[in-house]
Amino acid sequence: MNIPRPPGKRDLLSLADVQGEEIHALFARATQLKAAQKSGEVVHTLKGRTLAMIFEKPSTRTRVSFEVGMYQLGGHALFLSSKDIQLGRGEPLSDCARVLSRFVDGIMVRTFAHSNLVTMAQHATVPVINALSDDFHPCQILADIFTYQEHRGPIAGRKVAWVGDGNNIAQSWILAAARLGFHLALASPASYGPDPQVVEWAEKEMAAQGGRGSVTLLRHPRDAVKDADLVTTDVWISMGQEKERKRRCRAFANYCVDTALMREARPEALFMHCLPAHRGEEVTAEVLEGPQSVVWDEAENRMHVQKAILEWLMG
Repeated sequence: MNIPRPPGKRDLLSLADVQGEEIHALFARATQLKAAQKSGEVVHTLKGRTLAMIFEKPSTRTRVSFEVGMYQLGGHALFLSSKDIQLGRGEPLSDCARVLSRFVDGIMVRTFAHSNLVTMAQHATVPVINALSDDFHPCQILADIFTYQEHRGPIAGRKVAWVGDGNNIAQSWILAAARLGFHLALASPASYGPDPQVVEWAEKEMAAQGGRGSVTLLRHPRDAVKDADLVTTDVWISMGQEKERKRRCRAFANYCVDTALMREARPEALFMHCLPAHRGEEVTAEVLEGPQSVVWDEAENRMHVQKAILEWLMG
C-alpha cells in the first residue's frame, strides 16, 4: 500500500491514500457543490484545468460523472481510450504518464491491473485518480458512503453488509471501514472472498485506532445482513470474467439480495448497488426498485463527490 511517488502531489489510488478527516472534508465540500449545482450557482474552481481520462474499461457513470463534473467546475476533460493513444500500440505506461504530465493537470485511469495505476502514479508529476481497477474503486465507495450519510447520518458505528464477490468494490469497503470506523460483514462463497492482504491492512489500521470498526468474513448472506444498516452488492461477473459465467453463477446462486434477505436487516436499512445491475441475479427487481433502494441517488452522487476529489487534488 505504500507507493513511492514524486514529491509535492497527491494521488487517489485507494482509500489507503486518504485519512478519515480528509474524507469528512471531501463530503462537506461535495454537499456544498451539490447544493450549488441544484441552485444553478456557477462554481469554476478548476477554470483552465484539464483532466486526461484513460479508459481501458468502458463505463457509463464514470465517464459522464467525471466529464460533466470537470465542465461544471470550469475545466476540461479529455476522453482517451487505449485505442486513441499510444498505449494501444505498446507505449510503456511510464512514458505515457510523463508525457501526459506535460499537458494536463490530472490523470484519471479506469483499468484492469491495479499495477497499471501504481506505475502511472510513480511516473506522473500530476495527480492520478483510480476510476476503477481490478483491486479497488475508491470513487464509488466514497459516493456510496456520502449517499448513506445524506439519508441516515454518520456511518461510524453502523453495520454494513456486503453480499457477493470479494471484488474491487468489496475491498474498497474494507478500507473504508478502517478509515471511518463502521462494522463491515462480508458474505462470499469459498474461494471468492477478498484479498487477505487487504483485510490484514484494514485490521492493523483499526487496531492502531483503538479498535474503531471491524471486518467480519462470512459464508451465509443472512449472517452478514442480520441487523445491518446498509446492504450492498455487485454483479457476479465483472468485466474480463465473462468466460467464468457458468461457474460463477453456480457459486453465487444463493447470494441474491431479495425481499426475504432484506427483512433480516434493520427496518430502516438502505440498499445500494454500484450499477449496472442484473435483475434476477445478484438482486431482485423488487429490491432494486423498492423503497429501501437509493441506487439512483448513489449514481448521481458519483459526480458531486468526484468534483470534491478533483478540487482536492487539482485545485
